[in-house]
Amino acid sequence: MNDFNQPLGGNELARFSGPNTFMRLPVTNRLDTLDVAFLGIPMDIGTSWRSGTRFGPKQIRAESAMIRPYNMATGAAPFDSLQIADIGDLAINTFSLADTVRIITESYDVILKHDLIPMAMGGDHTMTLPILRSIAKKHGPVALVHVDAHADVNDEMFGEKIAHGTPFRRAYEEGLIQPDKVYQIGLRGTGYAATDFTEAQGWGFQIFQAHELWGKSLDTLGAEIRRDIGDRPVYITYDIDSLDPAYAPGTGTPEIGGLTTPQALQLIRALNGVNVVGCDLVEVSPPYDPSGNTALTAANILYELLCILPGVTPH
Repeated sequence: MNDFNQPLGGNELARFSGPNTFMRLPVTNRLDTLDVAFLGIPMDIGTSWRSGTRFGPKQIRAESAMIRPYNMATGAAPFDSLQIADIGDLAINTFSLADTVRIITESYDVILKHDLIPMAMGGDHTMTLPILRSIAKKHGPVALVHVDAHADVNDEMFGEKIAHGTPFRRAYEEGLIQPDKVYQIGLRGTGYAATDFTEAQGWGFQIFQAHELWGKSLDTLGAEIRRDIGDRPVYITYDIDSLDPAYAPGTGTPEIGGLTTPQALQLIRALNGVNVVGCDLVEVSPPYDPSGNTALTAANILYELLCILPGVTPH
């Protein structure tokens, strides 16, 4: 008998019913029993253009009901070897970004007292900074795989040092990440100056702009990043706007000319074997995609990330 939690199957209870958890997994507050914890961070007070990411976790969970436990492409069977559950949403402060940032770090400090990998559903990209603050307390400065249309290295936004466009400058300044092991993939669009991307390269960040990746498989890039990271702890942050809005229109700051969903899968699968210590999927804004396809794509990307975690065995 398998003692690991299993997603609720479609033949046990219709997929349009049942718990609104990631993949209809059990809910628990027993963190000491888990290898992986899914959680929501329903915030959008750090956004600068279109809001709505506060609804992201709920919609991602809803669309994840369609995902089955076995990865037929890679053979990964995460639920056969890892104890996985949904631990609910963090109780953010809807009216205060500063307090929300504090709440996220303090919540992660508690979560990371346990030997588990947190996988967060956002929420706007501000949330990755307080997560990295807690991650660095446990693991030291980490490697970072950052898939995004935007570099998010602004110094400030409307005079604010912390917002969804600033987290990776702050993370660099605070020593939360290893600068020469930061990989920013899918960057594109217009900017304010020619230095928008090159400044971070001066810190050591490795940047792969979207136009350089058009029409290419990302298998090779993912494998090169995996070799470069080695066995270092790595955090993966995936902004859904890294995808072209043809694939993921439900986001706050869409940019044309982005990655495709097959490229997203190629990249993630090629990272199999890295020492992942945490992940997030951010910037899903359901009001801008009534079809639910953006959240469905986000749910599948989270599942693919789950399939490359340490300890996952093939079926």
